[in-house]
Amino acid sequence: MPRPHSPNSPDQLANEVLAAVRKAGHAGITSQQLALQLGFKDKSQRYLIFDAIDVLLDDGRIQSGKKGRYTAQGGRDSAEGTIDIIASGAGYVRMEGATDDVYVHNRNVGTALHGDRVLIKVTAGRGTRVEGRVLEILKRRRTEFVGTVHKQQGRLILVADDHRVQRPFLIPASEAMDAKEGDKAIIALGEWKDARDDPRGRVIRVLGPAGVHAVEMHAILAEFGLPLEFPESVLRASAEIPDGVTPDEIAKRRDVRSIPTLTIDPDDAKDLDDALSVRRLENGHWEIGVHIADVSHYVRPGSVVDMEAASRATSVYLVDRVVPMLPEKLSNDLCSLNPHTDKLSFSAIFELDEKASIKAEWFGRTVMRSQRRFAYAEAQAIIDGGDGDFKDEVLLLHRLAQVLRKDRIANGALEIGGNEVKFKLDEKGAPIGVYEKVMGPANWLIEEFMLLANKRVAAWVGKRKEGGVPPFVYRIHDLPSPEKVEQLRALAKSFGHSLVAHKDEELPQAINRLLHDVRGKEEENIIKQVAIRSMAKAIYSTENIGHYGLGFEHYTHFTSPIRRYPDLMVHRAMAHYQAGGNPLDKGDLDLSCKHSSQMEKQASDAERASIRYKQAEYLLSRVGQVFEGIISGLTGWGVYVELRENKCEGMIGLRDMPGDVYKFDQERYCVVGQRTGRKFRLGDAVTVTIMSVDMDRRTVAFAYGEGGSESKVTTSGKFERRVSKGSKAKAGSGAKHQKGSKGRR
Repeated sequence: MPRPHSPNSPDQLANEVLAAVRKAGHAGITSQQLALQLGFKDKSQRYLIFDAIDVLLDDGRIQSGKKGRYTAQGGRDSAEGTIDIIASGAGYVRMEGATDDVYVHNRNVGTALHGDRVLIKVTAGRGTRVEGRVLEILKRRRTEFVGTVHKQQGRLILVADDHRVQRPFLIPASEAMDAKEGDKAIIALGEWKDARDDPRGRVIRVLGPAGVHAVEMHAILAEFGLPLEFPESVLRASAEIPDGVTPDEIAKRRDVRSIPTLTIDPDDAKDLDDALSVRRLENGHWEIGVHIADVSHYVRPGSVVDMEAASRATSVYLVDRVVPMLPEKLSNDLCSLNPHTDKLSFSAIFELDEKASIKAEWFGRTVMRSQRRFAYAEAQAIIDGGDGDFKDEVLLLHRLAQVLRKDRIANGALEIGGNEVKFKLDEKGAPIGVYEKVMGPANWLIEEFMLLANKRVAAWVGKRKEGGVPPFVYRIHDLPSPEKVEQLRALAKSFGHSLVAHKDEELPQAINRLLHDVRGKEEENIIKQVAIRSMAKAIYSTENIGHYGLGFEHYTHFTSPIRRYPDLMVHRAMAHYQAGGNPLDKGDLDLSCKHSSQMEKQASDAERASIRYKQAEYLLSRVGQVFEGIISGLTGWGVYVELRENKCEGMIGLRDMPGDVYKFDQERYCVVGQRTGRKFRLGDAVTVTIMSVDMDRRTVAFAYGEGGSESKVTTSGKFERRVSKGSKAKAGSGAKHQKGSKGRR
């Protein structure tokens, strides 16, 4: 039987072809052999192999030899991939099509930096481990770096904030732009060919003194390649965009301004991109409108504002600010569904019965008007029995949302929700308190109707009959890896719980049962964290494989075009197909999906970095104090502990654990004393002393027990040697938090 291979995955197929060519070695392999080896027995699909070969030939990754045989460039003992640098300075090279990474000792890393695409020479290593040596840098992951300027032996150097960048950058005096010791700065990497020399950097921007709140937030944005401000051309273009609510435009749209409509958002939100309307129909059913800001009316494809939005792909939420995808004129004014103002919207309108079953649905452009803006706390007060305007509407929406939520979970949706870590900041941005923002029924009310709209929009496209399913943007979520599921099962068992699922489709309900069993117990947070970590990452794609976590066959992002570019793409695609347009270019959509997924990850990393920084800053004045915590992570180098009182996280180095030599047991997922057999597991309660805080690395080092007298603080000696005496770096780590704001799914 021919292999069921999608003709719409050229990158994946090219990687599989490349892996097969490399495996063939010097003898090479023919296109016919490739087709048979990769399962393409149907000759009608052989063209896919030829296309993949052409791509690899054009990229110079394979070469054509005698008798139509193809070999990998560089021979069998060389390969290319992406290098990940670890704390020791060594690296692992990830290669497409290979199951194992290639280890590169720090002496063989050469001039490679974390994330670079490299060509390596593969050699035999210890035991079964494959090792390699970097031969060439094929492509730099980045050429600009942010960090702190230090003076060392009369020279200026910059130590990158990214701890995976091991080498300090030497800054020539003529390239310093008046940067001085203690400044945060951005440098551009100069030419660097000899690994025996330090890389050189040219300062391109001085952000200001390290430790200043605004400077540190800008540094985090720069570290993750996120913009600090809008270009003047974008601001000018957005300022010239007129209000689109005109009589001519209203005449083209469905007018829903007279229907009771409200928004529910955080009390400090300024970009209100969704609203709900509700009214009773004559047949006794309910009409629920999900109204979304019609950004597509204002941001036209190819405009300077559109290109900037596509580049950013998402708004970024740091601890104290929003870095918007769109300029303020659009995000907070023209497109924001502010109350008592006519607004252009793109709507999904549903007719629901008392059991929240859909009896009819409609999608299209509308003009709407919100009569009431609720903060989550205000809506929650009504749900909890309070009084207020729009009480009947809020309670009805709440009741229907509860039915939708119950049905969704019964159909296999996971009940994994993370709470946000929030900070109380003083007027200078210093943290004076840390707390968890807990999701409640008011949040779920909005979430359920947004999920409904996202699901039904995707289904509308996915179930089109005429001409097949056209290219579209989906939000997809793959199955979790079996290894991570086993880790979760072992962890649950260690606490006396079970995770029983005989088939993949039974796993969501099994996880939900487990989370229900641990609710309110000591181990709840740890099991929830490991459950979250076991999940695959949701991404954007034109290949609809469904959304595993939500249990949806069809899912997209339609509800937040102010702050997510894929939602804007979905609005445009919907309007295009509703107007009878031809199928959109799949290749263009693929590129945008890939870029949006990458930018979402960078934004998420920046958000977590800002949280880690504020957690470290909060603990800076508490060095020497004793806290109760629970073990939140275990690795081969340390035990991570989350403090109960403030949810901050730090690390105890394994070599600093007192009374024994401790090692990480991967199979049993615990840290074990080699002499005493004492075990430390996830969720164990421990007492720790804060020993040091490294603000440059946003890390905290703990000692086990009170006072820390039994163990010394972990330090990174390599870092100490390359910076001035006043800038020691201590080991530790910030917590990995899941952002709980709406629209993350």
